[in-house]
Amino acid sequence: MLEVRQLAVNYRGVRGLNPVSFAVEPGQLVGIIGPNGAGKSTLLKALLGLVPAGGVVNYCTCPLHQQLAKVAYIPQRSQIDWDYPITVWNVVMMAQIRQLGWFRRPNRATKETVETALKRVKMLNLHHRRIGELSGGQQQRVFLARALAQQADLFLFDEPFTGVDKKTEAVMLEVFAQLRSLGKILILSTHEWGQSLSQLDRLLLLNQSLIAEGSPQQVMTPENLHQAYGSYLGNSWHQKIETSFFC
Repeated sequence: MLEVRQLAVNYRGVRGLNPVSFAVEPGQLVGIIGPNGAGKSTLLKALLGLVPAGGVVNYCTCPLHQQLAKVAYIPQRSQIDWDYPITVWNVVMMAQIRQLGWFRRPNRATKETVETALKRVKMLNLHHRRIGELSGGQQQRVFLARALAQQADLFLFDEPFTGVDKKTEAVMLEVFAQLRSLGKILILSTHEWGQSLSQLDRLLLLNQSLIAEGSPQQVMTPENLHQAYGSYLGNSWHQKIETSFFC
C-alpha cells in the first residue's frame, strides 16, 4: 500500500501544496484532478522527492524515496526533449539499462522485455523510428512502454491523456486495466473530464488542498467542483458531469 501523510510543499516560503493525506491500495487506479496551478504535478513530484516537501510517503511501510527502483514516472510531454536523436527501441531499452548497467550488452531476456512492452502499446512496428518523428499519441505510448519495461510496482503519470488520439487513449486504458489486475498501483494527474474518468477507481480533487476524495461519482458533484474551480464552470459543465457519471 502507498500511504501519504501530511505531505506539503513550500517553495522558498510560498506554499505550493497544503498538507495532503491519502492511501492507495494495490490494484487501484487513482486520478488527481483540479484546475491549472492546483498542485497536481507538484503532488506527483513530492511523492518522488523531486521537490522539497514535508510529511511522510511510505510504500509497503518503508519510505518511498528508498525504493525508487520500484517506481515508473512519466512526466508531462512538455518536459521531454523530443528533438533528442534517439529511437523508439532505445527509449524503451533505457528502462532495462538501469538494471543492467551502462557497460553490459543487452541479453536475449532484456530484448524480449523491450519487445513485449512495445507490443503491448502497439508500437513495435515503429521501433526503428526516432522519437521526434512520432505523433503525440505515439510518443506517449512509447513512454508507457518504457514504464512497462521497467517492471515497476508503482506508476505515476502526469497528464497522460493530454494531446493524445482516441486510439492511444484506448491502448493506455487497456494497459492500465492489465496493471491493476496484477496488483500494481497507478496514479495519474489529469484535467480531462471525458469518459476516461469513469474508468478510475478513485479521484482526488485538488486545489492546493485536498477538497474531496472518493469514487468519481462521489467526487464529481457540482458542490465539490464549485469549491475547486469557482463559479465560472457554468451549467454546461454541470450537464457534462451528469452525462459522464450519472446517466
